[in-house]
Amino acid sequence: MKTDNSGLISCAALSHCVICPRGCGVDRLSGAAGYCGAVGDGVRVSLVSLHKWEEPCLVGADGRGAGTVFFSHCSLRCVFCQNSVISSGGTGIDISVERLAEIFLEQQARGAATLDLVTPTHYTPQIITALREAKARSLTLPVVWNSSGYERADVIRAIADDVDIFLPDMKYIDGESAAKYSGAADYPSIAMNAVREMVSAKGKAVMGADGQMKSGVIVRHMVLPGRRRESMRIVDWLHEEFADDIIISLMSQYTPMYRAKSDARYHEISRRLTTFEYESVTEHALDIGVTRCYTQERRAASVEYVPSFDGSGVISAE
Repeated sequence: MKTDNSGLISCAALSHCVICPRGCGVDRLSGAAGYCGAVGDGVRVSLVSLHKWEEPCLVGADGRGAGTVFFSHCSLRCVFCQNSVISSGGTGIDISVERLAEIFLEQQARGAATLDLVTPTHYTPQIITALREAKARSLTLPVVWNSSGYERADVIRAIADDVDIFLPDMKYIDGESAAKYSGAADYPSIAMNAVREMVSAKGKAVMGADGQMKSGVIVRHMVLPGRRRESMRIVDWLHEEFADDIIISLMSQYTPMYRAKSDARYHEISRRLTTFEYESVTEHALDIGVTRCYTQERRAASVEYVPSFDGSGVISAE
């Protein structure tokens, strides 16, 4: 029998918030900030854009771009975060759920190939409410849930009918790495269960005749300096669990930023990834039989690929 998890994703749940695995239980509706930093029943958005650098199956056959909505705050504390100005700094503009629904429709009107919701987890109730309102008003874009992978499996189950494509990270398989670099020793087990739930909900990745993804799961993994063996173990686990039901996206874009750039506690990741490190992981994926996998050009490891979170498109269509 299917369990009713709808209460987890109602805005009333914000009065005792346990939406993410932190389970901090604060009353966000009364003005208290959760562990993530989010407050209230609205959302904070830092940028609305057409993003051409997502996986090819998400940006459209003509490369017009994924319709990204970047949400401020985050439930992780990644010391190398490329978006730290919004994840930890909280930069963004506070808007209502009604305005968020309008943004979704504006992205469709701009010609976005997908609706790409970036770091959405801590705003799950508001986003699902806005999605349902926008769909009632003609939204038909494939909805992409672009998250850190640090998700409750029962929340994923509750939103599965509202999301077409899950795009989680699988950052670590070693709890020690997860604790040191993201402040979440339980990340591996949490993310594994979340990805299992995503694949259970969506099944094998489905592509359209034009190469655009219609539904399914893409799992991203960014290779970190000095951690290629851990990366290989992640690829092993993904392939053993899901074979070709999912698409794996191996990312080479690591650039030392935020605390990893200057804090001596993280000196081992204060450098760029080497070609050997990245290619050894991609070659390992080929060796074990992975066939549905995106790789990334080394030139992607640059600060120029980090968006400018200037609030564009948040208040009004631009």
